[in-house]
Amino acid sequence: MRVHAEAPGLRVPSPLGSCPPPHADGPLRWSRFLPATDAEGPGRRAAVWVQGCRLRCPGCFNPQMWAERGGERSDAAEIGARWAAEAAAAGSSGLTLLGGEPFDQAAPLAEVAGAFRAAGMTVMAFSGYTLASLTSWARKRADLAALLELTDLLCDGPYLREHPETRRPWIGSANQSIRALSPAYADEVRRIAASGRTDTVEVRIAADGTVSVNGWASDAALAALFDDLGVRADRPRERAA
Repeated sequence: MRVHAEAPGLRVPSPLGSCPPPHADGPLRWSRFLPATDAEGPGRRAAVWVQGCRLRCPGCFNPQMWAERGGERSDAAEIGARWAAEAAAAGSSGLTLLGGEPFDQAAPLAEVAGAFRAAGMTVMAFSGYTLASLTSWARKRADLAALLELTDLLCDGPYLREHPETRRPWIGSANQSIRALSPAYADEVRRIAASGRTDTVEVRIAADGTVSVNGWASDAALAALFDDLGVRADRPRERAA
């Protein structure tokens, strides 16, 4: 896997993400989809948060998405085509895969990513696994290889709350890296590596007063914000297995 540009993280040993992702067959498990956001990567993008994560990093921003239960289950090809159409209509230029852990569902997400690529959009992915590990496993795992091949921009490495990141956008801890796997965002990644960039947080308030948030901010900043805004609604609905 060629890396066209990168903003590398600190070398911090961690056992998190040392075992290969599970093989995922069947429908895509997902929690939330936005056809357009300006906080989850470069430019205006669609974003999908998948349901389920084997890594379970302490201090994770979305612990409600660890369990495989909850959220929705959809045919990947069907939902990918629908989401790509919605994203295009909303003026988005790409898709961001978050979670949860996208590479725990590499096969169905490769179908979703393929639908966005076919519509002329780019793909960004977040993963608690490192690129080195994913690349090694992908030599014997067609599902991992397929999703990596479709990924233009990767934020990789487990979240380590004892090493907070304050200089680079999108990621939560200083050990994580931002890597351009295609030329699409190589210049953007070089700018981040050289000069850094601030994070963005989006808050949506529904007509009934419930609040949804995406992007990245410190726990203290979010606590101060939500003290006046109300109850967060961006959590998956529980459902039977």
